[in-house]
Amino acid sequence: MTTSTTSASAPPILLTLGDANGIGPELVCRLLTEAPQCHASLRLGLIGPEAALAAHCQRLSLPRFWTSLSAEAPDDLAASPPGVYLLSPPRLEGLPVTPGKETPAGGLAAGESLEYAVSILARHADWGLVTGPLSKRALNEAGFAFPGHTEFLAERSGVGRAGVCMHLCGPVLRVSLVTTHPPLSRVPSLVTYDRVALCLELTWDYVKRLGMAAAPIAVCGLNPHAGEGGLLGREDEDVVHPAVAAAVAKGIRAVGPLPADTVFHRAVGGEFSAILAMYHDQGLPPLKMLHFRETVNVTLGLPYVRTSVGHGTAFELVGTGRADFGSLRAALELARRLTGGGC
Repeated sequence: MTTSTTSASAPPILLTLGDANGIGPELVCRLLTEAPQCHASLRLGLIGPEAALAAHCQRLSLPRFWTSLSAEAPDDLAASPPGVYLLSPPRLEGLPVTPGKETPAGGLAAGESLEYAVSILARHADWGLVTGPLSKRALNEAGFAFPGHTEFLAERSGVGRAGVCMHLCGPVLRVSLVTTHPPLSRVPSLVTYDRVALCLELTWDYVKRLGMAAAPIAVCGLNPHAGEGGLLGREDEDVVHPAVAAAVAKGIRAVGPLPADTVFHRAVGGEFSAILAMYHDQGLPPLKMLHFRETVNVTLGLPYVRTSVGHGTAFELVGTGRADFGSLRAALELARRLTGGGC
């Protein structure tokens, strides 16, 4: 996607560190010092406890690469010169940081950082947000009753969980999900006409922004072989097919329902711009097999751009040097692209 907006005039991007004890702070330190070109001409506002960054910089013998801004005046970020800045929410002052250990304190850091970021984005919807990984268990133990980022941001932005679509992508595959994290037993009841229609619309808007609307979106069937005309389940005939037909009538390029066991092979060959899968473990295994180190999570439907790493907190990798920052780098680059800052 081309843009006439230069990085120097592009809106700032906020980057939450995620769980303070997880792999997020380490990856941020390594990415921003080892690959400084990824944030050149960018106003990047890190959000989280300074102690999390300082611990990894000390261990890795890295220089301090950020400038602290007052958490009471986050709007100052827009008037600051390009660079890396830190905004530390007041509740995180003195928070114990124990890298590699899952604790409620780490969940508190993730939750408070998200709350703070959302409060800024409520005034600056043109800014972008990149989120570091969090632990769902630690987040809930800290008092934030959400299963993950997608649901948290949907509720806090006022859109609601029903108004967003979870999307993950790599250099080749782009996959949206009709459902996010429910138990598999609940999926059929959650695959509704309205839900499929909304996710198709949001995915279509997204591929148009990427300049990829020449190819259609492939819609997976819920059942094996997309139901075989109803022989293997009625959902594809009664729910998915009508939603796809209505989307096509509105001008959305889409085909389906198609058998999920072959659609990803066809997409890799360039036949489709994106895939709409019915549930998490239908859509993500092929994507992560191909793009494990560079998967990006995008929340479609929010009033602002939000991207995230496609991996978890990886507590067991903290401090080992084995974690790869490719997904974080890809998430930052995509946020820059979608907010008009180039690639």
